[in-house]
Amino acid sequence: MQQGVRPARPHTGVTEDGQRIREVLTYSRRGSRLSDAQAEVWGRRAERWWIPDEAVDEPGFSFADRFGRDAPLIVEIGSGIGEATAALAARRPAYDVLAFEVWRPGVAETFHALERAGVENVRMISVDAVWSLENLFAAESIAELWTFFPDPWPKKRHEQRRLVGPAFAAVAASRLQAGGVWRLATDWPPYAEQMQHVLDAEPLLEGGPVPRWTDRPHTRFERRGLRAGRPITDLAYRRREVVA
Repeated sequence: MQQGVRPARPHTGVTEDGQRIREVLTYSRRGSRLSDAQAEVWGRRAERWWIPDEAVDEPGFSFADRFGRDAPLIVEIGSGIGEATAALAARRPAYDVLAFEVWRPGVAETFHALERAGVENVRMISVDAVWSLENLFAAESIAELWTFFPDPWPKKRHEQRRLVGPAFAAVAASRLQAGGVWRLATDWPPYAEQMQHVLDAEPLLEGGPVPRWTDRPHTRFERRGLRAGRPITDLAYRRREVVA
């Protein structure tokens, strides 16, 4: 975890002359109302499996403390309803999996998926992932990073909101351990091209398009893309060894 005083978590920014402006985020928060079933599982599991936003502001905050052990860490950005999260974490009991998801009903549905899979090595967090990677993780602290079907922001005027851009790629690559892998998937060809262009240009990474990762289950986002006739692109990039 990064030491020292951290900047405020994202919500609004301030211009040089003191005017408040909305920051450009890579996501939009949808409704947070929970169904009765979601509220029930939230009551059972949130205290242990969810990291409240304000917790990261506490002095001495540690992800290892939240997992109750010191294990290699996998980070997933945009876990949706947890279909991939639960299945992949169940196959990796020696790893801790930290899943970022800002949609509260999606977090609750992930709790259901984790219960069904009998998984205990996942924690959920709803803090902005871009800010978090920069401020909550030390260099070379992540064993693997997953970004499956991030919002493609298909309109031209919204492209700046896409997660995978040069600045974020540089931070993400620096947080991966040497040899650590960043796995990505998208059903949006223009975004796939952008991802590859950005990640090919990042000097700490090497990789490119790969066959579909067989460990990754078919999620509803992937099925939706296939029904619409869009091809699925899988990418995998490895953090290079840095020779001093």
